[in-house]
Order: sequence, then structure tokens, then C-alpha cells
Amino acid sequence: MTDLRWLADEMVGRLGRYLRFLGYDTEYVRGLDDREIARRALAEGRILLTRDRQLAAGVPGALLLTSADLSDQLRAVRAAYPALRLEVAFERCSLCNGPLAPWRPSPGVPLPEELPRERVEGGLAVFACVRCGHRYWDGSHTARIRERLAQIAPGVAP
Repeated sequence: MTDLRWLADEMVGRLGRYLRFLGYDTEYVRGLDDREIARRALAEGRILLTRDRQLAAGVPGALLLTSADLSDQLRAVRAAYPALRLEVAFERCSLCNGPLAPWRPSPGVPLPEELPRERVEGGLAVFACVRCGHRYWDGSHTARIRERLAQIAPGVAP
């Protein structure tokens, strides 16, 4: 199901980030007019996610979201795509949508300050975006995301 490709307009940017947390290729567009958004969704074979009724009506296969609430939006996407995985996957950068790759500290080079030294030294898996370099690991932020996902689909995301 990770072959689904999304295009989130500026009305659903937070949803776009969450879909990236789930491992889905999700582009986020801001500052484009409706015609350009529609053209891009069609040209790239992406499912448009929007709260704009007029825009959704002009893009075949678009998913019109009626709520501004993130949990409601995730439920709506899941209702439209029941096989949507609701588990955190370290596959996509939540900032730029780039792919993530395993990251290992270089010998003799100090760890970046944001990384939990003891956990990294204990074998914590760290991932880095191949585009922007942002690092990810399973920590408290990931736990909060899992809690939200568990509220949306109890028993799916631990």
C-alpha cells in the first residue's frame, strides 16, 4: 500500500506530514493556484488531498476532506483507503518527503547534540534524510504519534 502517492494542498499540510510518518510519498504544495495543483496531481499520478470543494471537483480521484481536525482527516483517508497502514515507518522525511536511510555515527566524530548519546551508543537505530539530512529515531515524538494513531484505529498502532 505504500505505492499510494499523495499531494496535500496547503489546507491539509499537517495530514501530509503524518502520511510521511507512515511511510507514504506525500508532496505538500503551498502558494500554487488550483490549476497548477490539479496539473501536478495528474502529471505525477498523485491522489489530491484537499478541503477545497471546487479544487477536489476538478481533479479525478481527489479526496475531499471535510474536517480541519487531523484525527478526522486520517480517519477519512483510512475510510477511503481501508488498507492504509497506520504504523510509523522510518521511510520518508516529514520535512521534505525525501527517502530515509540508516545513519551511523562516524568514528571519532562527536554525535550531533540532538541525538540521545546513551541510546545511540546502545544501538538505537537512527535514520537520515538523503535530501536534507534531517535525522529521525524512535523517541518521545514517535511515541506521541503512535498514541494519536492508536486513538484513530485502536489496536493498529501500539
